[in-house]
Amino acid sequence: MILAFQSFMTLLQTRQDMLWTATWEHLQLSIISLLLSVFIALPLGIILTRKTKVAEPIIGASAVLQTIPSLALLGFMIPLIGIGTTPAIVALTAYALLPILRNTYTGIREVDPSLVEAARGMGMSSFKRLHKVELPIAMPVIMAGIRTSMVLIVGTATLAALIGAGGLGDLIMLGIARSNNEYILLGAIPAALLALFFDAILRFTEKRSGGRSIMPIVSVVIVAILIVTVPLAIRPQQADITIGGKLGSEPEIIINMHKLLIEDQTDLVVDLEPNLGQTDFVFNAIQSGNIDIYLEFAGTAIMTFLDEDLEKNDEQEVFEIARDGMEEEYGLVFLQPMAFNNTYAIAMMTELAEELDVETISDLRSYNNELTAGFTHEFADRQDGYLGIQDVYGVNFDVVTMEAGLRPHALESGDIDLMDAYATDWYIVEYDMTVLEDDETLFPPYQGAPLVRRDILEQYPEIADVLNVLGGQITDEEMQEMNHRVEVGDENAEDIAREFLQSQGLLSE
Repeated sequence: MILAFQSFMTLLQTRQDMLWTATWEHLQLSIISLLLSVFIALPLGIILTRKTKVAEPIIGASAVLQTIPSLALLGFMIPLIGIGTTPAIVALTAYALLPILRNTYTGIREVDPSLVEAARGMGMSSFKRLHKVELPIAMPVIMAGIRTSMVLIVGTATLAALIGAGGLGDLIMLGIARSNNEYILLGAIPAALLALFFDAILRFTEKRSGGRSIMPIVSVVIVAILIVTVPLAIRPQQADITIGGKLGSEPEIIINMHKLLIEDQTDLVVDLEPNLGQTDFVFNAIQSGNIDIYLEFAGTAIMTFLDEDLEKNDEQEVFEIARDGMEEEYGLVFLQPMAFNNTYAIAMMTELAEELDVETISDLRSYNNELTAGFTHEFADRQDGYLGIQDVYGVNFDVVTMEAGLRPHALESGDIDLMDAYATDWYIVEYDMTVLEDDETLFPPYQGAPLVRRDILEQYPEIADVLNVLGGQITDEEMQEMNHRVEVGDENAEDIAREFLQSQGLLSE
């Protein structure tokens, strides 16, 4: 316990800049979303107290929004709005409407009718009754709804990192990807503290209003607006190109290489959006124009996007099929592939593989339906994944789907017997795993290459030559070592990318 605490404190000291940036992003996301939900739900709730016939259907519709899983709601935003803070704010706002709307309606409707009638008898207009009588009395109930929405927003905002919105979710996702509990705590603890802080501020504001005035609440709203609008006056330089990346250290390292090369050899400004999620998330982002380039693999393009069965295993042929198909069908251009082949693999702990006497995937037929497999959600539903294993090898497992970063620990602890892996994964060496031979050649070649929107290449044709210098570079072993340095050594992906490029003479000192 003491060692774990010391490790966490060391991480806290070394990653202060990252923590403050993520906290500020989370704060802005939360405040903007809360303000929007209040500005929408509070007036709507007031209107519904005057239009009671339509109140229940509208409140019911807002309840439906909250039944949608938050991750699914964020996913829905990508094809509609894209990635980044805007879709995250829209999703968080929609998620927070119900408590404020329902409590506003209920709070005003439950004001003592005799008080309302007395105000009416004194000649007060509807607006004056609302301002002087109904809102002050209903404010404790309304504030309870706002506080509930605030907690919902702060918690759900951690998932916004999956669509490039930043925030403390970046640290949590990084910890999950690396199986690093310290990083998870580095994101989770501030998120919890933010929720408690906001709740305390809103509770204090509620007590100050005391059912007599709404001015303390107005003051808090003004301060919140200033917090989110003042930083907008300081605008960073607008990027010419946005490069995105899937979850994990490998895409982050490669996209940093792309950024460094482009900015070193051209006048273009590049923005990075790492850790955007799984393949579908990132592909939707490039199709919608929210990113311009990302690292993709030839095998993934053919099996997932072109929906073709891959019968060839020659790397060059496979790449040409992917290149021609992606440009023809989607207007996306593959540049030159790198040397490493990050193909899928099935891995077991070496000790268990020796005990069961298995060396190939075919050997697993002797243990059909007896082993537990920990697969990522993506691998479990891919034809070049578990579906293909069932078809080609005729082997079935008791499958548990989990995040990629959780699998190595689950394998080491014996909770699962085997897992999907990639040829360049750092944990194959770190955890002494055995990769089973794909003796039926199910898994196609997975050469990584920049996938670029055609209109971006037409606008900036020079980037093709710039990025093509990586063609044929980076071996499996070099990529595995760089991944290991990020995941285990906690080194910065940009520093590693720069070091590699300089060692190859591709980047000026």
